Amino acid sequence: MNSSPLLPACCTPLDAHWPLPIVLPDTVLLSTHFDPSQLLGDDFRRSAIEPPPSIQRSVAKRQAEFLAGRICARAALQQLEGSSSVPAIGEDRAPVWPAHICGSITHSTGRAAAIVANKQHWRGLGMDVENLLNAERAERLAGEILTPAEMQRMAAGARDQLALWVTLTFSVKESLFKALYPIVQKRFYFEHAEVLEWTEQGHVRLRLLTDLSSEWRNGTELDAQFGVHDGQLLSLVSIQA
Repeated sequence: MNSSPLLPACCTPLDAHWPLPIVLPDTVLLSTHFDPSQLLGDDFRRSAIEPPPSIQRSVAKRQAEFLAGRICARAALQQLEGSSSVPAIGEDRAPVWPAHICGSITHSTGRAAAIVANKQHWRGLGMDVENLLNAERAERLAGEILTPAEMQRMAAGARDQLALWVTLTFSVKESLFKALYPIVQKRFYFEHAEVLEWTEQGHVRLRLLTDLSSEWRNGTELDAQFGVHDGQLLSLVSIQA
């Protein structure tokens, strides 16, 4: 009997804790913390994950985050349906999941996670983790990330929530793209969606500002959720089957 691939020294044991306010049924979410300085030369081989050429040429940080994300994805697929496949990188840079699976991989400083589900339950899943911006950087980036309407809402809100607002808007739009792009096969950007409202309990309401398909049209609204832990914000957009 083959033993399970070893966990590399750069990754902590996988964590199945659900870090968001609403638990999604029929999904598996796993995360790990990773330290690029602990990455060893044979960690990909020991973990039984083949790095694509672009990753082989990368710096240790990129290699460690790729490895950590794929370890989470493989373990999530194993837990979901007993598969040990590792999503490849597609030509569009997105993970290539089995045809009947939807999923998402994310990583930021020292943390990686993956979520997967069968498409009979969920059509799209998009997850993104970001380091919380400081107030100065948030103010500088707001004009690139927020629509005019979002800028107005931010200006009307509490000053001490500016950094959270900008980080959340950036992250949840990344999650929206990850959830919808596999369905519509059409790229869209920050100006093509807006955050209508959000609560401190982690609920978010989004609206599309462009036509992506005959189903996903300008004005379509979606729900998202987020959580903040240890200086990082995790957001998730989920589209039911």
